[in-house]
Formats: sequence, structure tokens, C-alpha cells
Amino acid sequence: MTEWTVASFNVKNLIGAEQEYYRFEKYTLEEYAWKAGWLAEQVATLNADLIGFQEIFDIEALRDVIAQADEIGEASNAVSIPDGSKPYRRKAIFRKLAYQPYEKTVEIAFAPNANDGGPGERRPGVAVLSRRGFSEAPEIIQVLDNPLEIPLRELGGDGAGSFTVKRLSRPILKVKVPVAGTVVTVFNCHLKSKLGEFITPQGADFAPEANLTNYDAVGRAMGSLRAALRRMAEAWVLRREIVAELKKGHPVIVMGDLNDGEHAVSTEIITGEAPFKNYAWMRRHDARHPGDRYSVEQAAQITEAVDSMRLHSAEKLFVRKSLRHMVYTASFGGVFESIDQILLSRHFHPEAENPLAQMEYFSVLNDHLTDGSHPEAPYNKLASDHGQIMAHLRFGDSPA
Repeated sequence: MTEWTVASFNVKNLIGAEQEYYRFEKYTLEEYAWKAGWLAEQVATLNADLIGFQEIFDIEALRDVIAQADEIGEASNAVSIPDGSKPYRRKAIFRKLAYQPYEKTVEIAFAPNANDGGPGERRPGVAVLSRRGFSEAPEIIQVLDNPLEIPLRELGGDGAGSFTVKRLSRPILKVKVPVAGTVVTVFNCHLKSKLGEFITPQGADFAPEANLTNYDAVGRAMGSLRAALRRMAEAWVLRREIVAELKKGHPVIVMGDLNDGEHAVSTEIITGEAPFKNYAWMRRHDARHPGDRYSVEQAAQITEAVDSMRLHSAEKLFVRKSLRHMVYTASFGGVFESIDQILLSRHFHPEAENPLAQMEYFSVLNDHLTDGSHPEAPYNKLASDHGQIMAHLRFGDSPA
């Protein structure tokens, strides 16, 4: 048996001290020390075999956090793990408590943001830390070789132009990780946020919608529409990559900050359709008469085709298994929701035939979250405004 833990962690703007990332935003030496220390404590608590990080500006700052996590973990080992003189040293509970330092075993893949600018105009990337390394060179998906053009049409059938995406707001990092005699494809992503996307007129200093003293409700709604379009387009690009891996028979895990809830359209684009109970009830796409429906054999074929391309929320699998009723990773204005996800292909589903692995547990670290009503408050700046999530997977014996 092989145990493997995978986690997702939006660190909220990790960069070294005295570096302006957004306009007028930077950490003093004391603030950076506070933030790096807090992040290190969370990493040490997770003690995960693979962590997907979002909002990384500076890979060296991440290495600093990991080094501090190792110091915390090794100090904990010295206290928690019995030495050889203790008769109970082999008890499983102490094995579970043991922290495995990252420095000696870890590999880090970093995807900087292609949209990154100078001081005050920085844009964050993503990273993946893996104790098991990578079986292939990591791949960054952001600048599209062939722009994505989404044709639109009027309800009457006439063309209505198109929406074109040439690059994503943040990179998707694709890595291949060897586990228990197989290779798992992991995607770490951070989709476009719900923050409105406003257009600054040529020659102007700012977009009109940014002037809250002249509040433009309709213009700001249009900014939200643009952001939603971009987020859904990015979700489709990710979905295309997922399907390509699934069609090759590869197990897939998607993790990251989706910036939308489980039932949002963008999330459902990523996870794929859920099959109907019985397609034999459905009238055929090329029906010649009212009773022209799919056959039982065709219904089974369709169900398999749909189900084989689906992803499943690790959180929801855990909630169903444990009867727990509430998991959240973000909060704003008193609304608690999960916008960070770990999504699993059916290779990890408990009801699949001969699953590759089983999820034994799902962890969430969210005690630090406030209701988010004051995003500029010092604690919100120095900690993370996201909870950290981790899936505990157990693989059966597999051929090497």
C-alpha cells in the first residue's frame, strides 16, 4: 500500500520584503517575516506529499517558506517521535505524526505569469512542490499557440461576433508525478477572479468604473460579465487538457483556486457533464418520429463515454462518506463557500471498477478565515484569505 497526500494552498501574494507587487502594496521586513512564518506553519501542518500553490510572485520566497516549514517540522519530530529507548516507538500514531522534511526530497515546479509587469504591476504565478518529483518536465499552459475563438450567435440564428482569448490571466501548471507504479497527471490552476474587468480609455489614467465617487452600477456589472467570460474560457482550456489526458487513460487530479463554487458554470465546464440515469428514455438527436429513442446498448455507450471524462470533487466525496455537512475555503461578507477544489478522475472514485486509489480522508485548514469584509485589514494581508485543502489517498499494490 502507498499513501499519498495532495494539497492546494492559495498563499495570497507571496513575495519578498520591500517589493511592490500591486500599486502601493508591499511587505515590510516585519510583515514578510510574519507572513512567511505563518505560511510555514500551515505547510508544516499539511505535511503533504504534493502541494499546489497559487499566488506565487517569487519562487525564492516560496523556498524560504519551505525551509522554515522544515525547521518547524523537525522541531516537532524531536518532541513527538519517541527515541529508540521507548518501547512504543513503533506505534502507528507516531508514524503519522512524523514530519518528512522537504529540503532533502522535494522538487519544485514554478510557472511565472506571462502577464507579469514591473513594480506595482506584478502578476502572480503558480507552483507545485512534490516529494516524489516529476516523471517528465513540467508544462506551462498560458499563452495559447492558437487563440481560442468562441463564436457567438443571435437567438434568431445570425452570427453575433466572437470572444477571443490569446492568453490566460494566470498560468496552468501541468506536472506528471510517479506514484505506486503509475503516473498521475496533476493540473494546478488559478482561474480569473470575480473582480470586475474594466477598460481604461486611451489617454485616461483609470477606467471610469473604478471611480467609486461616481458609481456606475451598470458599468461595473459589465466588468463582472467580462471577468465571468474570461473565467469560463479559461475553464474550457483546462477542460481540453484534462480530456486529452483522460483519453490516454491517464489518472488526473486538478487542484487550485477556481474562483467559483461547485455548481458554477465554470466549475462544471472543468468537471464535465454528469450522465443521465437512462439515455434510453431520451429521444435521439436525429429522431424521425416521437418514439425514436436511443437503444439500451447506445444508452450504455453514452453513459460510459460521459462518465469516463468526468472529474469528482474530493470534498464532496468526503462529505458523503463522513456525513459532515460544511466545508469552506473562502469567506467574504459573511458568505462561506468552497472556491478551492481538488478534483479527481474516476480512477479515484470509490464506486469505480478497480479504482487506482481510495480517498481515506479530506482535510481543510480554515480556522484562520474571517468573513472577509475588510480585505485590507493587516491580518488578511499577512495570512491567507483561503483555507488549505488536502486529500489523503491510498493506493493498492501496483506493478512497478
